[in-house]
Amino acid sequence: MPGVVIVGAQWGDEGKGKATDVLGSRVDYVVKFNGGNNAGHTVVIGDQKFALHLLPSGILTPGVTPVIGNGVVVDISVLFGEIDALIERGVDPSKLLISNAAHIIAPYARTLDNVTERFLGKRKIGTTGRGIGPAYADKINRLGLRMGDLFDEQAPARQDRGLS
Repeated sequence: MPGVVIVGAQWGDEGKGKATDVLGSRVDYVVKFNGGNNAGHTVVIGDQKFALHLLPSGILTPGVTPVIGNGVVVDISVLFGEIDALIERGVDPSKLLISNAAHIIAPYARTLDNVTERFLGKRKIGTTGRGIGPAYADKINRLGLRMGDLFDEQAPARQDRGLS
């Protein structure tokens, strides 16, 4: 199966969302493969503007299956907020797929992000304070919750996975 990959140069505002929207009608899936809700895409359809931060812009294209991949860190409140906002505007998000391995941004990650930034003072890196970096640190360190943990009643206890 051929695929189209749109990758930016890590600077933002490159038009990835617009390119995805233009190509969206020619593909079956649109996958957000990394990042979190620290950036966003504004998609204009007719006279309506949609601001998406976590959801793939393909969610607005009929017939496309939007996917949040395992490299994305998910803020649950942002996820549900964006889904609710789309439903209110008549967009059907029911085809959305989310990887079981996508990590969840815990509330403490936002706190840690902001405290670390303050601690660095003049050496701060300019985070958005949304907990993206600490959530990725948890992912790399094999800590934290993943989306699949929320839905699997039979999931082994954290201690059994070596995550105590």
